[in-house]
Amino acid sequence: MRHAPEPVRAPQTLSLPDATATERLGARLAACLRPGLVLYLEGDLGAGKTTLTRALLRKLGHMGPVKSPSYSLVEVYAVSRLYLYHFDFYRFLSPEEFDDAGLGEYFRNDSICVVEWPEKAHGYVPAADLRLFLAHDGAGRNCIPEAQSVEGRQCLNRLLSRWEDC
Repeated sequence: MRHAPEPVRAPQTLSLPDATATERLGARLAACLRPGLVLYLEGDLGAGKTTLTRALLRKLGHMGPVKSPSYSLVEVYAVSRLYLYHFDFYRFLSPEEFDDAGLGEYFRNDSICVVEWPEKAHGYVPAADLRLFLAHDGAGRNCIPEAQSVEGRQCLNRLLSRWEDC
């Protein structure tokens, strides 16, 4: 059972001046994830959500294509002895579509779920352990990570300790 502590924001915003920095964040995040985690990626169109996910998957060993699941709703990846499910709810017209599509079965203790546009399935999609808010900042991006559970806080602490090495 997950405990929900007060959300803890990182002490600073992570600056992502270019796509390479977003990819570096994804690669470092891959080393921090554990089975059972739910990761929300939030931000406007073009904020780098899929770029970050692609880098995360590459670091986990996935060599094939990584595309946005905007039309399929979910892309399934078997990597590093676990399943990673990449969701995109951008096209949802109502949150109930989450249940209608039977997506709840993917959220298990032996998988990692990366969710883009979670607000479109609000009230149906399981709560996040870790949220990453990505925003445009000139030609680059900013990322504000926020832990939503004990597991999310552990992941965030691992991520931030690795980020300082950049």
